[in-house]
Amino acid sequence: MLAEALNFAATYALSSRRRGGEINSSVRLWARARRCARDWAPHEENSRTFILDAMQDLRQRRTAVVLGSGLLRDVPIDALAASFDTIVLVDLVHLASVRLRLALKGRRNVRLIERDLSGYNQLAAGEEPEPLSFLRQVPYLDFVVSANLLSQIGLGVKRRLAAEPSGTMPEDALPRLIRAHIDGFAGLPCRTCLITDVSFSVIDRTGHLHETADLLHGVSAPAPKAHWQWPVAPLGEESRDYRIVHEVIAV
Repeated sequence: MLAEALNFAATYALSSRRRGGEINSSVRLWARARRCARDWAPHEENSRTFILDAMQDLRQRRTAVVLGSGLLRDVPIDALAASFDTIVLVDLVHLASVRLRLALKGRRNVRLIERDLSGYNQLAAGEEPEPLSFLRQVPYLDFVVSANLLSQIGLGVKRRLAAEPSGTMPEDALPRLIRAHIDGFAGLPCRTCLITDVSFSVIDRTGHLHETADLLHGVSAPAPKAHWQWPVAPLGEESRDYRIVHEVIAV
């Protein structure tokens, strides 16, 4: 708990957004990742490998952007930083622990941007959401990664919608914002790599499936080139009797 408190306090001091709820969610994810390191390792390795494969034959390696860079556990940041002139990491929160790791590595070509990538505010203002339009302003853009972000956008939007008065947002806000990310990503004029979990299953000790849910809320994902399972909550993490497994695709 002390490590979590220190990470929260340091992140709050360094953050440009200073939103306690967002920082707290990131710190909780950081703590879970440490607890579940062995179970998460195959998923993280698959994500890193797919990103490396996606950039392998790029002719130019000037600027790469990682959307949803998070804890950098599923992103091959060392290889990216060594291969591209500039790396831009974009997320709601960049934890102090992540900032320290980059500083210790001396990654002078890595830039950090804290930004809401959901498009929620655009939709709330009555505009057509274009959450990735800012990428048009990035010079010499050769590679963009969406790293296990899309389902998190859905979860965040769902929480925000639950707190809004009825009728404030369009009824189809959730799928529209997920679709906006997919469409915006597909329209980028550079090499892209999309990795996202698309569903989750609750499974008991005997292997019996108790529940499953669509994390993209009815929006069709692009046809994957790879897929695997991610044991987000192994036995003992949330329950002694159940585990939660996410299905991940990579495009």
